[in-house]
Amino acid sequence: MSTYIDTIEQTVVYARHHSQGGSPVAGKVRDQMIDGAIRLLARQGLQATSFSEVLELTGAPRGSIYHHFPGGKDQLVGAAVDRVGARALHTLDGKQGASAEELTTVFLALWRELLVRSDCGAGCAVLAVTVATDSQELLQHVGAVFRSWRGELAELFEHAGLPAKEAAQFAATLVAASEGAVVLARAEQSLEPFELVADQLLEQANTWSKR
Repeated sequence: MSTYIDTIEQTVVYARHHSQGGSPVAGKVRDQMIDGAIRLLARQGLQATSFSEVLELTGAPRGSIYHHFPGGKDQLVGAAVDRVGARALHTLDGKQGASAEELTTVFLALWRELLVRSDCGAGCAVLAVTVATDSQELLQHVGAVFRSWRGELAELFEHAGLPAKEAAQFAATLVAASEGAVVLARAEQSLEPFELVADQLLEQANTWSKR
């Protein structure tokens, strides 16, 4: 399974390799900046993510900042949040008809891989923005992402046989518990708390799968 972190790494390498005199391939700059912002948000949070660091990471020319993001940093961060949300949903494509346990495994694997690949150094970029922003516009972006995750999971859990109310409840629990488990893993620099939470979620999902 490929997660959004794979695309981030590939994009950054591509940008640096194809940059000539600090100017990446035309048409790729905006995407590179968004992916660079995702990586920085996941590793160091909202306040520490600046345009200058995005430019340094991706090799994008300084003049591209307000050409592609005339609304400033909030516009770039909003685009990054939207992309993270879409990529997480993409991992659930084609999963209609899967069991509750399979769906839970897929969603947990997304965050486990992020922690493993970053050696517990990166978390969820959407959560990073949620806890640090005072922008109502950005809160609307992160709120929409979390709702989309809960909504998609709830629908899939219904197809897996859960009653509508329980499907919505477990979808919210899965998202909230996964996010919290990632925070604990980063804070403790260990996968142990994540795996403890994952085991509990899978146990709960397994009871539904057996009904």
